[in-house]
Amino acid sequence: MKSEQQSPHLNQEQAMRYSRQIMLPGFDLEGQEKLLASRILLIGAGGLGCAAAQYLAAAGIGHITIVDDDKVELSNLQRQVLHSEATLGVNKSKSAQAALKRLNPLLSVSAFVKRMDDAKLSEQINLHDLVLDCCDNLETRQQLNQLCFTAKVPLVSGAAIRMEGQVCSFTQRAEHACYQCLSASFGEQNLSCMEAGIMSPVVGIIGAMQALEGIKILSGFGEALTNKLLMFDAMTSEWRRFTLMKHPRCAVCAAT
Repeated sequence: MKSEQQSPHLNQEQAMRYSRQIMLPGFDLEGQEKLLASRILLIGAGGLGCAAAQYLAAAGIGHITIVDDDKVELSNLQRQVLHSEATLGVNKSKSAQAALKRLNPLLSVSAFVKRMDDAKLSEQINLHDLVLDCCDNLETRQQLNQLCFTAKVPLVSGAAIRMEGQVCSFTQRAEHACYQCLSASFGEQNLSCMEAGIMSPVVGIIGAMQALEGIKILSGFGEALTNKLLMFDAMTSEWRRFTLMKHPRCAVCAAT
């Protein structure tokens, strides 16, 4: 973990703010201090990103870096809860940054307003302990998977469209599948919410699950969805869980 060199200690204000987490058996002060020392790179400040970021900020992550080159539009407000009419036309990462600081003034948060090439994104990944994939296109997901696998930085991926959602975690172990294996095995329709629609709470559910996965991985508390795919059917409110299989000819992870 990139932040292992730091040893932050909770002050009285932080201990009170995060007391309901600290009292959880097995989490305690140590778990909270691990979150405080952690840095998360969040790609996408849309529906998933907004939902995940607010819980990560409230839970006491030390630093969040948000990357999004899009601007807030009226149609976003149905589900992208960190934005508002007051931020229409504002870059989403900047809008989210301001909202998160209001939510938790103790949080350190930075914003990038442009997409990154492989070199710049790789540089940022190596400065963080975990990446949250909250984007809405397959090309960026594959890019993140490749760069996170190379850097051995955990990746938590979420997706939601129509009345369906999915979440999975990749801790970059050689014996486990990567996101490329997932997309090869299950396939993926590269549709956007603009094309197919989305029910507002669905992105909230999946984004919140991404935040939970990130917290578990960073703190070592509980069991993360490593090598597992969790799928949600909002029409029936049912979850299904699958074990991911490593693809024998995966272009990213097959050689390890």
